[in-house]
Amino acid sequence: MQKHYIEIEGCRGPLVHFPFLTLTMFKPKLFSILPELTPDRIMKDVVAGIMVGIVALPLAIAFAIASGVSPEKGLITAVVGGFLVSFLGGSRVQIGGPTGAFIVILYGIVQQYGVNGLVLATIMSGVILMIMGFAQFGSLIKFIPYPVIVGFTSGIAVIIFSSQVKDFFGLDIAVVPADFIGKWTAYAHNLPTLDLSSFMIGAIALLIIVFWPKVSRKIPGSLVAIIVTTLMVCYLPLDVATIASRFGEIPSTIPAPSLPSFDFATIQHLIMPATTIALLGAIEALLSAVVADGMIGSRHKSNMELIAQGAANIITPLFGGIPVTGAIARTATNVKNGGRTPVAGMVHAITLLLIMLLFGKWAKLIPMPALAAILIVVAWNMSEVKVFRQLLKSPRSDVIVLLTTFGLTVVFDLTLAIEIGMLLAVILFMQRMAQLSNVGVITNELTDRDEEDDPNTIVTRKVPDGVEVFEISGPFFFGAASKFREAMDIVEKAPKIRIIRMRSVLSIDATGLNMMKGLLKDCKKNDTRLILSGVHAQPLFALQQYGLYDEIGEENIFGNIDDALDHAREILGLAKTGRQKNFTPTVQREMQ
Repeated sequence: MQKHYIEIEGCRGPLVHFPFLTLTMFKPKLFSILPELTPDRIMKDVVAGIMVGIVALPLAIAFAIASGVSPEKGLITAVVGGFLVSFLGGSRVQIGGPTGAFIVILYGIVQQYGVNGLVLATIMSGVILMIMGFAQFGSLIKFIPYPVIVGFTSGIAVIIFSSQVKDFFGLDIAVVPADFIGKWTAYAHNLPTLDLSSFMIGAIALLIIVFWPKVSRKIPGSLVAIIVTTLMVCYLPLDVATIASRFGEIPSTIPAPSLPSFDFATIQHLIMPATTIALLGAIEALLSAVVADGMIGSRHKSNMELIAQGAANIITPLFGGIPVTGAIARTATNVKNGGRTPVAGMVHAITLLLIMLLFGKWAKLIPMPALAAILIVVAWNMSEVKVFRQLLKSPRSDVIVLLTTFGLTVVFDLTLAIEIGMLLAVILFMQRMAQLSNVGVITNELTDRDEEDDPNTIVTRKVPDGVEVFEISGPFFFGAASKFREAMDIVEKAPKIRIIRMRSVLSIDATGLNMMKGLLKDCKKNDTRLILSGVHAQPLFALQQYGLYDEIGEENIFGNIDDALDHAREILGLAKTGRQKNFTPTVQREMQ
């Protein structure tokens, strides 16, 4: 078979092989990095895992309740599913658990088919995910157009916010309508029933979550909000709904595994909802893994990650859990606290288990308005308002896809939105492939190589203190840059220098340029020097046309990572060398 070659940062080699199934392809990342597990490395991962476990506690409870199930099911999901995702996954630092992306579809399944139907749908989604992984579909997920992802993600955010209005304001509504328009009609009619105590608790929790990061980023604001508002409800004469008044006692143990009752007719009806769960889970997990790769200079195994997600979604519901996927915010928290191996994710699950066993009985005192405040913040973070606005300036076809997916999600049904969105994705994919003549770019994006296959990985370089390196992986998944910017908000202190590695970005569009402009603005705000590495000809020309080349500065744009790191050391005063620009051979050839 003919091999394609490409030169990136001075390294020329075979672009891709197409073997059939190999053992190394489906080897969990944990077993690939066993030699790295020194006592010092394990200790750092343990500390990171404990911190992530604390962050995950309020989120696991809030996501479960918003999904229409009892709060302990969220904790079970984070414990069992989180452990399996880290143990079997293809990423070094992925943190698995319940996420906001599932809330809308899970709530609908519970209302229509009950908890048993949710268990069946979750197991079915796990099977679909494992099939996707073994069929090597992991790399294909990145070809889903970004407007499709933003459309239904923003739509989900609007629905989550709408579902929390009743508890946040303490409205006296016996049954809240399921549809979006019906919800807001009911809220408008029942606005006079607003409960001032509930609203006060919700507002205090919301203010704490928003402003606490200015005090400390080590302790999550959501946890502080829950502690403060729970103490207020316990010791002040406030009549506010709590978990206990809504759900009763919270079990402090994980139940023994049990199989759900199987009904073939129900299974037939659950095929599309299960497929929706699988697609959402795959997109969330792989998007999170790509962002994490950029933050630590690693490379995840997308197919192995899908298999791990599938296994977690098959096993977790047997213990009473709900769907599992990768959580971007918790994964970024893991990275920022020093986690670099799957040990951190496994410790995160063990930490939650200990909290559940030792302190689970106290969780029943948490006020519902405080949980509503947490979910309102989650909805805001999911909404991607800035990205949504930027995409409205994109080509007309992208705008139509964005608004169509968003509108279908909010007004009609998430499953329908996914179906139409995927159809639009296929059409746009074919259109873009017809415009793109570089077969090597497509072939490279379809590979699922491990980081050990890459001699130029950042892991082999020494990165000075105060320097962060983020790598953007390919032109088709540039939407991950917005998630990267969100992840940077979790950083306790901005780095002195941020290097963006672009060796795999052979082309950049208006959306990518807008992201780069926003990133540059954030760097200037935080007094962080921005350096670009591995810049190819088309992105370099696009940066010049867009005016970003001069803003970033020619002295901060390099052809390879070694020159970029040397420049960073010069800025930090660690080295003094006189170097000339060393663009990649690809750029030199195309610029001539």
